[in-house]
Amino acid sequence: MRPEAAALLRRWREVAAAAALALAGLWLSARGGPFWGALGATLAAAGAGLVWIGLRRLRFRPSGDAPGVVEIVEGQIGYFGPGYGGYAALSDVTELRLVEAQGRRAWAIAQEGGFALFIPVEAEGALALFDAFASLPGLDPATLIAALDRPGPPDRLLWRRDGRLRLPEA
Repeated sequence: MRPEAAALLRRWREVAAAAALALAGLWLSARGGPFWGALGATLAAAGAGLVWIGLRRLRFRPSGDAPGVVEIVEGQIGYFGPGYGGYAALSDVTELRLVEAQGRRAWAIAQEGGFALFIPVEAEGALALFDAFASLPGLDPATLIAALDRPGPPDRLLWRRDGRLRLPEA
């Protein structure tokens, strides 16, 4: 298989699996009877919901290759890059921005104590940031996707915890 085709299949695998679940649910509901109908309808609804979530995550999924690795363990974001890195606990995050750092788009995560963690949007494992950022109180995941879709230089405040520190303007 060509590498481009394999990469395309890997990129869409979550959506394809959810669509298969929805189709299996529809097939099962057509088998007849109240039990199979209810079970099939439940599976079809769950599959449709997972397709919707998968499509949103697909738009967030990085398409390039930036240096470094993102790791999220028990509410703590870790970034291990070639020249810089660090940790940010989600409970200490005060502000989230999409900025340009070292010629790449990056997430700027400000935290209590004044330290900021910069993570390239296309770093390995950066897809896990979607779920981590979505857990921040009051942050709509659609805001993240819209920020990534907007053309132009990215210096956008996406979220701020009320009554906390601000990320210094550069």
